[in-house]
Amino acid sequence: MPNYVALIYSPDVDWSRPEYSDEMAAYGEFGQAAVNVIRGGAVLYQTNTATTVRVTGGKGGDVVLSDGPYAETKEALTGFYLLECADLDEAIKVASMIPAAWNGAVEVRPVLLMEAPTPDSVEARRAEARASSVTT
Repeated sequence: MPNYVALIYSPDVDWSRPEYSDEMAAYGEFGQAAVNVIRGGAVLYQTNTATTVRVTGGKGGDVVLSDGPYAETKEALTGFYLLECADLDEAIKVASMIPAAWNGAVEVRPVLLMEAPTPDSVEARRAEARASSVTT
């Protein structure tokens, strides 16, 4: 089945604070209701904890860091869910149950999953690199 990311845009607040416990409970209820399609997710720390990384001049260029988010907006990217749904229609239906959809926004996008490297595949690539450096 295809995978979709549900990007959550909501006020940029510290969701661990007690005054947000009711809303966090609503997220817990959503998680229970959508347990069959949720494959992962996380709440992000506030944007003031972000570091933006840019490389000038392309690959191998100078690394330039700036504190804070990439863009200043009213609503911030505050979390995400990875959903495994039959199609976009189902992903939209699930996203409409995320509490942020009621007072913020949830952006749904298809995901192209990348294969995570395993220790064996990393070692095989290192061995190939060593072998090619010896023969060149």
